[in-house]
Formats: sequence, structure tokens, C-alpha cells
Amino acid sequence: MCGIIGYIGRRNASQIVLEGLKHLEYRGYDSVGFAGVLNSKLVIKKDVGKVDEVHARLNFLEYNLKLAIGHTRWATHGRVTRTNAHPHTDCNKRIAIVHNGIIDNYEELKKELISKGHKFRSGTDSEVVAHLIEENLVDGKSFEEACFNAFKRLEGAYAILAIKNDEYEIVAIKKGSPLVIGVADHGSFVASDIPAFLNYTKKVVYLYDYDMVFLKPEPVFYNIGNGVMLKVERPIQSVEWDAEKARKGDFEHFMLKEIMEQVDTVQRAVAQDKRILEKIVGEIRRAKGVFLVGCGSSYHACLTASYVFSKVAKEHVNVILASEFPNYEHFLTEKTLIIAVSQSGETYDVLEAIRAGKKRGSKIISIVNVMGSSLVRESDASLLMHAGPEICVLSTKTYTSQIALLNLLAYTLSDKYEEGKRRLKYLWNVIYYLTSANTRNKIRKLAEKLLDKQHIFCIGRGLQYPTAMEAALKIKEASYIHAEAFAGGELKHGTIALIEEGTPCIVFVSEENAKEILSNAIEVKSRGGYVIGISPVNSEVFDFWIKVPECGTENPIVQIIPIQILAYQLAVLRGYDPDKPRNLAKSVTVK
Repeated sequence: MCGIIGYIGRRNASQIVLEGLKHLEYRGYDSVGFAGVLNSKLVIKKDVGKVDEVHARLNFLEYNLKLAIGHTRWATHGRVTRTNAHPHTDCNKRIAIVHNGIIDNYEELKKELISKGHKFRSGTDSEVVAHLIEENLVDGKSFEEACFNAFKRLEGAYAILAIKNDEYEIVAIKKGSPLVIGVADHGSFVASDIPAFLNYTKKVVYLYDYDMVFLKPEPVFYNIGNGVMLKVERPIQSVEWDAEKARKGDFEHFMLKEIMEQVDTVQRAVAQDKRILEKIVGEIRRAKGVFLVGCGSSYHACLTASYVFSKVAKEHVNVILASEFPNYEHFLTEKTLIIAVSQSGETYDVLEAIRAGKKRGSKIISIVNVMGSSLVRESDASLLMHAGPEICVLSTKTYTSQIALLNLLAYTLSDKYEEGKRRLKYLWNVIYYLTSANTRNKIRKLAEKLLDKQHIFCIGRGLQYPTAMEAALKIKEASYIHAEAFAGGELKHGTIALIEEGTPCIVFVSEENAKEILSNAIEVKSRGGYVIGISPVNSEVFDFWIKVPECGTENPIVQIIPIQILAYQLAVLRGYDPDKPRNLAKSVTVK
């Protein structure tokens, strides 16, 4: 998983690519590099480190270029070294490429190319692309033809940008990895994600798999899915995202900014066209088997929704991790409905899950934040979260938006659309209270108490169980403290053996389950545990209490917010960057 950006046009490409890399750093931050063309020679600068660190050493702005491509890397093949950083070049350093994804057949291609005399410098799968293009630059073939012949041989998932030292052109290809074109009056952009160029244009072209684009500088579109270059038309669309939303502004980190934005984003999620909701509800009613699929936080949102669908709509839905879903394809039929939940709409496991369903003729509904994403294009219908760009690697505002949308669907399914909408609209004042300076300061005191802990446990029952799971995930992702979640009733089936003097345990309480979960909290307390209550009312069992007003089926939206803040503050106090946690990337576009 990496971020790629390219620009060709009348503006300073070095400046634009550097800015784009900063906006894409959430997609990868092991190493960074860029390549451009100057006087028929390639200019390449790359090294290990974050964008600002490498720029300070190498000065990406040394030359005013009119064509450049850049890359920020999250390592998959090959260690984190300068040599393995992108861009990669051919033997003669005439061709440079950047690549996001994995080339599945790179070993076979590499052996073939070595046998033909090619010399490889890196340990990446990506480098084969540059050499394969070079190998096809024979018999008078053009750069475009050489790229086409090279790309035809690639297997796996990839988004690739290629340039040549004596060509004023960027060649781009996409298959299974995100890539979007930006169009401005001064030139064209190509990037993994819209925020990379949102400062310059809101006009975008979403690409389909096997789309091959020649930017020179206006984009010309082909599709090579059938093994030939078929010229195609791709519409220019306008995105609603505000460029300001992709900036930190006065906030130190995007994570805190996006936590605070939930006052608005939950309300924007609710602002759906009722006709679309009713159309989706009709599909749910007609389906013989409904599956909710997602990964990570989106999976927790799906699990939460399964409780709400049961409580509110008396409807059974199956919840499956997207990566495991293909194992269930034998149950799928033309009457099956799959509801796929994803922030980016580009998550590899989610796309593989829906494709397993499509093979069986199943209907696909998606809940997603990115218009024009692969998931949207492959779905029969979609609901957009309208959360705006989420730059922090960790999901906060999109998680609560997902739950809000799924709750609204459940209420619509039970013919209670107005009630569901009213309940969600009520949350703005609760979220405003939970994100206030007073609440944040109180949670900071808790973070100071937990700063040096090695383990934190989270427990809940019913709707609070998936909330506990999401809480544990947030703490792990941001602070690197080991955290685990359990259904309250499961403590006595083994986990309670891990509780010792001072072990923190976060307990999620609602009016519905207070008696049972507080009994579990007492079990923890009697063994020396430090009990933290997330609850509408205080209890003598709590060593630390964070008040969260009772919101019924909307509890999962409001109860997670204090833990998002806690995870953020733990990360900062421990000296970590919460926006870019180690070993993680925003869009997981590989297996």
C-alpha cells in the first residue's frame, strides 16, 4: 500500500508533487521519492523517511519541472531501504516508474529479464515494470506501445505511473489499486487519492480496471482489458469535498481534527435521499440471506448493525469478515444480498468478497465514503457517508458515520424512518459535549494514568460488545499498548486469569445491560483490576468514570468517542504520531 502522484502541465511539477506526497503520506511513510524530466534526463531523488525529512535532505524543489511523479511507500516486497524506495528505473535510467500494489508474477518476469541481461538493483516486485517496459522498447516501438506490451503481462493488483527521459508524457495504468485523474486548465494530475491534488482542482475522472491513460498533458483514455488498446470515454465529475477538510488547520494532528468533526459528519451521514434508502430496504426484504462484510473498524460497524437490525427491525443479518467471506460463497445465490462497508471503497478483501458474491449472482449494496471508488462502481446501489476526506490512518469519523447509516437503514426497514432520523439528529449535542475541552482534559488525566500500562482490557455486552472491540483496536493502533476486547460474560471463561493488581479494564455500560456488565466489572475489581466506566451514571465499582449520556441504539456512536480521544492522547503522550501509526496504511489494497 503506497501513495502515488503525478503532474504534467504549465505549473511547477516539483512543488505540486511534493505537496501531493504530503497529502498522501497517510498511505505510506517508510520512504519517499520523486522523478522528473529535465533536459532529456531523469532527475530522481529518494530516500528512507517521511516526506519532510527526505525533502530536507534532498531538496525536491531544486528544479522547476513541468513533469514529475512521486511515491510514498509502505513496504510489502523488500526491506525499507533507499534502494527499495520508489521510483525505480530500467538499466539505462531512461524510464522511471512508481507502483502501488503487488505484482504476483514478478519472480517469473524477473528471471526472464535477468536471462536477457537486465540488471536489478532493488528487492522489490515493482522494479520489474521498468525493465519490462525497457525490454519492449525495441523495433521502433513507441513508449506508449512499450508500456502497453509490458502492462499486458502483469498479474496482480497495481496502479503504475511511468515516464521516459525524452517524452513529455505520463503513462498510467490501474488494475485493482486506486487511481484517479485530476483535470485543471493548466495541466493534469494522477494520484492514488483525491486529496493529493484537491488544492488545485475538484474535477476528477474515476478509472476502471485496465484503464490505461496517456497524460500529455490532457488525458487520453484506453482500456486494455481485452488485450488490445480500446479508446474509451471517461466522464469528468466534480467532487464535493472541501480542500480545507484535507488540511489540519489549527489542529496538531488529523486524528484530533477528525474526532472533533463528528459533530457534523454524523449529521451529514443521516442526510440521505429517502428514496434510495427505501430502495435498499426493498432489496433487504426480498433477499433470502443478508450478509454484512467489512474489515477492521468497518467490520465492527457491521457487527454493531447486526444487533440494531435484530432489536429494531427484527431482521437477522449475517456478519462476516471480508477476508473470510469467500469461504462462505457456497451459500450464496441470486437471492442473496451483500452489504459491503468500506471507507475507501478500495480495500482488497472487501472487493474480493463482493466479487465472490457477484459470481453467484448476488446483489451488492455498498456503504462507502469515496464516490467513484471501485466498490461503488461494482455495486448495484450505494450509500455515501459524506464524511469528507479522512486523512488519519485510524478510522474515527467514518466509523461513526457507518454506524449512523446502518442504524438509519434498520429504522427505515422497520417503517420508523422519521424516528431513526430524529434519534440520530439528537446526537449532535451529545457529541459536542463529548468532544469539548472539559471532556478532553478529563480523558487526558486518564491517559496519564494508563501511559505505562502494558495491557488494557475492554468489555461490553450486547451493543457494547462491538464497541469494546473497536475501543481495543483504537488503543492498539494509536498507542501500541496491547488491548483486547471481550463480551462481559466471557471473562469467567478464561480471560479473568489475566487480571492482576492494577490491570486497566474499560467497561461499556448501557441502561439495558447495566446489571450484568457491572457484575462483570465487580469480578475484575475483586481481583485488583482498575475499572474505567463508560456509562450514563457513576458506580462505586468505577475507579475512573467518563459520563456518556444514554442514547439507546445510538450508544455505539457516542460511547466510542471518549476512547478515540483516549487513544489519541495515549499516542501523543507516548511520543507517537497518531496520524501515521507504524506498519499501518489507510487503504489496504493488497492481500
